[in-house]
Amino acid sequence: MPIHNVGVLVETDTSWGRNLLRGVASYAARFGPWKLLAQTHHSFIDCTIPESWRIDGLIVRISTPLLLERLQSLHVPIVDVGDLFVSTTGIDSVVTDYNAWADQALEHFRSKGFTNFAYYAPPSRDYSNLRGDAFAAAVDRHGLVCARYRPGYRIGRQISPDEHRRRVTRWLGQLPQPVAILAADAVRGKDLAEVCVQAGLAVPDTVGILAGDSDELTCEICTPPLSSIEVAGRRIGYEAAALLADRLAGGSCLSSSRLVEPDGVQSRQSTDVLAIDDPLVVRALRFMHQNSFRGITVLDVLQEVPVARRQLERQFKRYLGRLPAEELRRLRLERARQLLAESEMSIDDVAEASGYAGSTQLGAAFRKQFRITPLAYRKRSQAGPA
Repeated sequence: MPIHNVGVLVETDTSWGRNLLRGVASYAARFGPWKLLAQTHHSFIDCTIPESWRIDGLIVRISTPLLLERLQSLHVPIVDVGDLFVSTTGIDSVVTDYNAWADQALEHFRSKGFTNFAYYAPPSRDYSNLRGDAFAAAVDRHGLVCARYRPGYRIGRQISPDEHRRRVTRWLGQLPQPVAILAADAVRGKDLAEVCVQAGLAVPDTVGILAGDSDELTCEICTPPLSSIEVAGRRIGYEAAALLADRLAGGSCLSSSRLVEPDGVQSRQSTDVLAIDDPLVVRALRFMHQNSFRGITVLDVLQEVPVARRQLERQFKRYLGRLPAEELRRLRLERARQLLAESEMSIDDVAEASGYAGSTQLGAAFRKQFRITPLAYRKRSQAGPA
């Protein structure tokens, strides 16, 4: 069996890039042999292909038309893991499923009681409009409105930090409050949080901020720490490697991009709020958040909150779009999903820690909600597809 030389060109200063490399390495170790050539750099905008590389295939985040032209001249199989050139003929792509990404963001915001939504993405060559379009469409499907930051200048134009802050501050002042804002990525989320602090807008009480990706360092050093969508960088790398292997074996390009759902939302302080003006609903939600993993029922909630069940159900429908029982189920499943992805606990222990009577009950609920078994989800999250 020939040993293929496979080049990987992605930024290595983000959690996404490093996790993607881990996914590629995991596939190569399992199904190689491959010789991996990884160019370490800190900005994918300026990445180049080393002249010394003699490669049989390439996994790359294509960032500019010039890089795309250079890649096409190589005449080797290419898998793109970026979202700027997803329709390029002859190049396969593996990208985040932005419809699922947007749905997860909106679900997180609505679970906090937000009814006003916005998307923040200053003009940039780092990403396409797919993200903002997907979030606006998700909000629209629920009969709601999504504001978008439109500063009035094109990609590439340079403005001063003070001018940028003034433009963002004006935009924030025009939004109904409290407002939930999805930022394109962690860098933009941190930038937005800093503008809010300078403008005297409390995060998360007035402005809730969710970062569109999960760069851990950026999210954790932000003030307050940023909630983020856990994009599945490792799975994207694994799937890209599998797709490249098929091309190296003589397979044809796919007719469309291969989509990878995010792993969920990592909740931190920037969305740690209940933007609801009904104190009984807030009290009920706080009780549910603190005790849902103990196997409580709606009857337990009603003992804590002095209100008729029908009235509580009406108010939950009004503020969250779902019933109290549905909210309890959502909390338990999100807890189970987090434990499956991040821990080595047995499935039985995950079930118990999530408020289920056992693995059978958890499995039935998990399959119904996510269309995958808990064990298969763990394998997919931690080590790529089985």
